[in-house]
Amino acid sequence: MKHNKQQTGTAKKETSGSSKKIDNKTDGNAKTNAEDLKKRKPGEKEVSIEKEEPVGEVDSCSEKEIKLQEKLAEIQDKYIRLSAEFDNYRKRTLKEKMDLTKYASERVLLEAIPFMDDFERAMAAMENSNDTEAIRTGLVLICDKFAEFLKNNGVKEIEAINCPLDVDIHDAVAKVPVNDEEKKGRIVEVVRKGYYLNDKVIRHSRVVVGE
Repeated sequence: MKHNKQQTGTAKKETSGSSKKIDNKTDGNAKTNAEDLKKRKPGEKEVSIEKEEPVGEVDSCSEKEIKLQEKLAEIQDKYIRLSAEFDNYRKRTLKEKMDLTKYASERVLLEAIPFMDDFERAMAAMENSNDTEAIRTGLVLICDKFAEFLKNNGVKEIEAINCPLDVDIHDAVAKVPVNDEEKKGRIVEVVRKGYYLNDKVIRHSRVVVGE
């Protein structure tokens, strides 16, 4: 029992001694902080010491930044190239469109020019020949050839004679009295032929209607 009491007393002394040491350290730190505050000039801020980043992390960030800059430069270069290509494409298509509009009738005119040659030869023959029948035959051939040319290009004549008047395709320029009841309200004469281009009316027929 005496031995236990001695151990308990010793433990209390050690605990008391440790507490006193901690209190002394705390008091010392408090005094140091108070002295620092007294030494600091009015308006002077406390300087905090920042920890320096490890060199390896800085190098890694620099490498990433360099790679990003290179990638950005590559994207900008591609954008400039694409922009230039698109501008050239736009100019080229605009020119092609203008040329298409300007020369759209080139093929048709090339096919029509030979008729001019035929008419010139016919006129020359009329000056050097008195054979009217031969001249007439030549003109009929030219006319038939031209009609075939129109047909091949989708042009066809609008039927009119003995047809009922249709204001969508006919223009009535006059009315004449007729004795035949069946001809009343129908076309009895064509002043000028009309034509379709495929299914579209490109020129109305000018007609005379019986009444």
